[in-house]
Amino acid sequence: MIKLRCKKLFRSNSKVASTKAAAAASGGNAKLGGEIKWELRPGGMLVQKRECVENDEESIITLTVSTVSQWHDISIRATSSFGELKMILAIVTGLEPKEQRLLYRGKEREDYEYLHMVGVKDKDKVLLFEDPAIKERKLLNLAATSGRVKVIGGSTYHTICV
Repeated sequence: MIKLRCKKLFRSNSKVASTKAAAAASGGNAKLGGEIKWELRPGGMLVQKRECVENDEESIITLTVSTVSQWHDISIRATSSFGELKMILAIVTGLEPKEQRLLYRGKEREDYEYLHMVGVKDKDKVLLFEDPAIKERKLLNLAATSGRVKVIGGSTYHTICV
């Protein structure tokens, strides 16, 4: 058998090593000077316990919802869904929830998505658009009632006067 010896390629600085060891012995957080609290997760993993300043269930965030011509400041719980936000906006704007399309960070969000899971924070901006298909359907119904367009079986026919 052959024994291999390990050669040191660099010198260690004893002062740097001693300060790192002291910081690790004090709990890894020398600035706070406090003890780290640990929790055991259901999977058996031991992790550092999170400490929140506010209770997540009761935290209220303020969102700026902008439409084409208006801005609304809406206060809502951070754990609410986009569907609940649409219901509040229905009261403010007069648009039904199924007529609304909400965009956050450039993506349309579904009703079942939660605000805090997507990353919505306090004083963030959400865009509100009217669904174009429903908007077109409203315009066709308005034109049908005025007599310019006949609607037969869901399809549209334009009358042409010669």
